Amino acid sequence: RFRAKGWPRHEELYLQLGNGPQTPLACVISCCDSRVDPVSIFDADPGLLFVIRNVANLVPPFKPGAGLQGTSTAIEFAVRQLKVGVIIVLGHARCGGIMAAVDGTAGGDSIFLGNWISLVETAKSRVGESDDLATAVEHESIKVSLERLMEFPFVAAAVQAGQLKLV
Repeated sequence: RFRAKGWPRHEELYLQLGNGPQTPLACVISCCDSRVDPVSIFDADPGLLFVIRNVANLVPPFKPGAGLQGTSTAIEFAVRQLKVGVIIVLGHARCGGIMAAVDGTAGGDSIFLGNWISLVETAKSRVGESDDLATAVEHESIKVSLERLMEFPFVAAAVQAGQLKLV
């Protein structure tokens, strides 16, 4: 289907993008939930967004040499190599990762999920009691991710220099 419809629609753009370096305008940190597609949500043409997807759209703390490096590496690449002008942390409603953190189902027999979802604990501890705990934690986890982005020295430097915005 892509070869029949997608490629012909953007053939000139794909050829242009393939002949030079990528220069996306923004980096989007999004959940890997199959219902949340940043390119569709922002109606973006190819080449405009550098998308980082993970469970619950989380930013881990800045810890060079430690685990959880996939997201951190992509953030560094977006800021230092691609020089994006904005990083957007895109949360969404009814996030399964956030729900797993709220109801405690992330542990169990998981190999990786429990450790990753433990990153939500800071947001969860800030919320306290709520009629809709999952929604409150979804919102707070975005704030925590934005704060954690500022722990990355190259992000903080770019923000302070006016070269990068966090949304």
